[in-house]
Amino acid sequence: MASFEIYGGKKLKGELVPQGAKNEALQILCAVLLTEDKVTISNLPDIIDVNKLISLLQAMGVKVEKVEKGTFIFQAKEIDLDYLRSEDFKNRASSLRGSIMIVGPLLARFGEGFIPKPGGDKIGRRRLDTHFEGFARLGAEFNFDAEEYFYSVKAKKLKGTYIHLDEASVTGTANVVMAAVLAEGHTTIYNAACEPYLQQLCKMLNSMGAQIAGIGSNRLEIDGVDKLGGCFHRILPDMIEIGSFIGLAAMTQSEITIKDVSYENLGIIPDVFRKLGIQMELRGDDLFIPAQESYEVETFIDGSIMTISDAPWPGFTPDLLSIILVVATQAKGAVLIHQKMFESRLFFVDKLIDMGAQIILCDPHRATVIGLDRKYPLRGIQMTSPDIRAGVSLLIAALSAEGRSVIHNIEQIDRGYQDIDIRLSNLGADIRRL
Repeated sequence: MASFEIYGGKKLKGELVPQGAKNEALQILCAVLLTEDKVTISNLPDIIDVNKLISLLQAMGVKVEKVEKGTFIFQAKEIDLDYLRSEDFKNRASSLRGSIMIVGPLLARFGEGFIPKPGGDKIGRRRLDTHFEGFARLGAEFNFDAEEYFYSVKAKKLKGTYIHLDEASVTGTANVVMAAVLAEGHTTIYNAACEPYLQQLCKMLNSMGAQIAGIGSNRLEIDGVDKLGGCFHRILPDMIEIGSFIGLAAMTQSEITIKDVSYENLGIIPDVFRKLGIQMELRGDDLFIPAQESYEVETFIDGSIMTISDAPWPGFTPDLLSIILVVATQAKGAVLIHQKMFESRLFFVDKLIDMGAQIILCDPHRATVIGLDRKYPLRGIQMTSPDIRAGVSLLIAALSAEGRSVIHNIEQIDRGYQDIDIRLSNLGADIRRL
């Protein structure tokens, strides 16, 4: 198990280029299964989760050609459906949460799809009902083998219908959309997720010949087509990494420029960081974060304590609440962090408390952070990364802390952040991989 050793308290300076978006990449890669033609994807991040999915696609029979760093050509002309019943498939697919999104394309194109219980972060209950209820509404027959924990769906021909999703699940919406584009007739998906990455998937599918209307809203209208063709698609910069870098700059009192952020796709993310008192300036499509000695949390108009909570898009993404919580520890003022969507994502705060942060964990969903305006800097400790986002939050805390910190289980961080230690070193951070 690898670890990061960090000597914190150093001010950083320089430019960072955000990687391609992990959450978009996982959707886009599954969509290559919808056509036998070549699909070129650029700006793919070189991270564990993406590389695992590419490897799984290759094992299924997808031909993969690397053009250059971050750019690949995929051709799913000959898919080995028998492989989907093998132990190797079960082992590969169960190690990756994003593997669930191969089911919709397989069902739409081949009439059957299989998946074991997918892996991913242990951040609370993440049910799959939305996916399979959507497939069932399209006419698929669903089966769950409780002993093997193996899901399967089959359909001779999917039929368009009206689907009101029980929750605005991003992966659930993506899966049902990919099934519906090849269904016969018209499909309406209401209460659909509308994150920029889901919009990107819909735009890519339209460029392949799909007919999807309502992109960017929570009501998608889809007219099924007989066949999809190839396309070229470029992945957006990762909004979660951009938010992480904003938090990094604030915590370490650093002057950092984040390049090519696709600002119009960041939604309210910059505004939420501004509520913590963090200054930033948009220069073209670059986000400049000046060095700040102090930043103060706003209050509501009536003077009550600021509350920051997550919500489905266009609300604030849950993936950045861990970053917000860490940044708040060194702010001036108090803030209530309300993690509504996952019940285990705040359990990393015990490490921050050990570092000297003033945090009250109210319950599994809420934490009150009392910012001490840097009067009591965090201190370095040994800790273990529980998941991707908490891991990066602890890394940011360690970079701002006095003394030596060691973070174990950094494979969790590597799942979502490309060469993070190298990029931070280039800014002046004292970080090494053990």
